Amino acid sequence: MSTNGRVLLEVEDLYARYPVRRGMVEALARRPRRFVHAVDGVSLTVGRGEMVALVGESGCGKTTTAQTILRLVDRTGGTVRFAGQDTSDLSHRDLRSLRRRMQVIYQDPYESLDPRFSVRRTVEEPLVIHRLGGSRRDRLDAVIHALTRAGLTPPELYLDRYPHELSGGQRQRVAIAASLVLEPELLVADEPVSMLDVSVRAGILSLLDGLRRDAGMGILMITHDLSTAAHFADRIAVMYLGRIVEEGPAAGVVSNPRHPYTRALLSVVPKRDPRDRTRPQILRGETPNPVRIPQGCRFHPRCPLAEDRCRSIDPELHPASGADTPDHRAACVLV
Repeated sequence: MSTNGRVLLEVEDLYARYPVRRGMVEALARRPRRFVHAVDGVSLTVGRGEMVALVGESGCGKTTTAQTILRLVDRTGGTVRFAGQDTSDLSHRDLRSLRRRMQVIYQDPYESLDPRFSVRRTVEEPLVIHRLGGSRRDRLDAVIHALTRAGLTPPELYLDRYPHELSGGQRQRVAIAASLVLEPELLVADEPVSMLDVSVRAGILSLLDGLRRDAGMGILMITHDLSTAAHFADRIAVMYLGRIVEEGPAAGVVSNPRHPYTRALLSVVPKRDPRDRTRPQILRGETPNPVRIPQGCRFHPRCPLAEDRCRSIDPELHPASGADTPDHRAACVLV
């Protein structure tokens, strides 16, 4: 559960599955339709002014989880509540007004901006779509304010520029400004710095950190980088094969990981001290096919600590023994 008393986003037992297209032989033989289990029972919360990092390797379902929360992908089960309101069955008309309060930052700033739009038009477009901002002059003031909040100062230097005239970091700040111009309460950042140079990543992450601290914005950050999550997030949820396998306060998850998968992820994070000779734990095998989830614990085919019972018991998230806080939970029979 969220450590912040004012819960903004509540996700409970969320599922998203994609049907696998059947060939002619399978259809004639009437074989059961198969599904990709992209999101398989995810539950999480985000409080106002809180940053929650959803961490995991590529293909684990992080982005699909975010898209399902935002209703960009239809859920097949579960509940999503935003500010206490169930968004699962809202009509498109009702959802439109709600989306002003829920914005997303995409991974690739080179693809998320229209090359035909100037910076001013890019940031102003959400106001036009939602019929906000009043007069043209009022909308310009809102654009200037959003660019300033996003760290593009003085904003007048950027208004008439186009994406090809900007650096990668500047493009991402324009994308952030286009989200901020609507004054959202929740920001979903999908790998916001993975396409950027290391030299500009800290600036973007510090900007997001300032938004949630100063403006009370809730932020759900999708990332595969545990070191980034540890530095900026309040809580970390580690995802594997469509399900959260460990969650808790960021400091506790990083300093005292309880799930074998989290330990493996942390073992390959570069250490600050060159004398630290910790041996990376390389997981054996490949991630199982999400169409055929293994029986029992879904991590047991790759787990270095797996026992016979792991092949039959599918563990749920429970308070982990040896954890520093009671809200540090792991889905592992060994802890």
